[in-house]
Order: sequence, then C-alpha cells, then structure tokens
Amino acid sequence: MAKSEATAANRKSDIISAAIEVFAEVGYYRATTAQVAERANISQPYVFRFFATKENLLLTALEVSWSRVIDSFQRVVETASSERLEEELIQEYENIQLMHQNEIFLQMQAQTIREDSIQETMRNGFKEVRQIVLTAFQRAGIEKPEERTMLFLARGMLCNVAVALNMPELLKG
Repeated sequence: MAKSEATAANRKSDIISAAIEVFAEVGYYRATTAQVAERANISQPYVFRFFATKENLLLTALEVSWSRVIDSFQRVVETASSERLEEELIQEYENIQLMHQNEIFLQMQAQTIREDSIQETMRNGFKEVRQIVLTAFQRAGIEKPEERTMLFLARGMLCNVAVALNMPELLKG
C-alpha cells in the first residue's frame, strides 16, 4: 500500500471513530458532519471525500460496530469449550461494552431510526450475531438452543440498558 493510500485509510478510520463518538454523544439527528470533522481534526469537506452523506457515515460506523461483536464472538466460538461457551460469550460482550461503549450506544440509537438502510444494517447485524450464537449453542449440545439464544440476546440488550442508564442493579440476579 502506498503512503498516500495508507494515510487515506487512516484518515477514513479516524473519521469513523470520530463519528461513532459524536453520534453516541449527541445522537445521529443532532450530530453534524462538521462536529465529526472537528473531532477527527480534519476539514468537513474531507469527510465528504469518503462519505457522500451523513447516513453513509452512520451506516459505515454501524457496520464497524457490528463487525467488532461478530469477530469477537467468532473468536470465542472457535476457542471456548462447550462447557464454558456461554460464559465466555457473556464475558466477551461485557469486554466490548467496557472497551467500546460508544459503539453500543450507537447501535442502541440506531434501533430507533426508521430509515430503511439503517434498519437493514441493524437487522443484518442482529441476524448474524444470533446465527453465530445459535449455531455455537447447537454444536455445543446446549439444551433448547433457540430459547437459550433468545435469552442470551435478551440479556445483552438488558446489559446495554443497564450501562446506558448506569443501573448495574438491573444485572443482579
């Protein structure tokens, strides 16, 4: 990769990271590409060099956030024993929440945005995560894998709410 290509790739990554932060902090509708540019320490026109619209930027940010969860879960599935699979998936999601909280907040907000492309991105992310967990539970011989998958995903959503509202008591069982 040439130096200019590497620099452009790094700048694009910087823009996506800045967008995740800005969207998570102020919300997609209130956020502006000028705020994203300022956070990334670049000019606003440079944002549009990579992303034609704010919606395209959001879609890319969501894809990055889903990829993190999907890749992390796939690594766990490949290495965890059947006995520890669910426990390690839970621990991995807790790590993601801790290390990448803005991405989780971004996903939570995106669930309420009605644009078709955003809804489709969210559906695809949830479908892929669900399929990874369901297949792993089935292969591990976990009883009632569909129900356990639903409960696993529901627990993840509750964890998101608990973190967003700073209510750890929601997670005490």
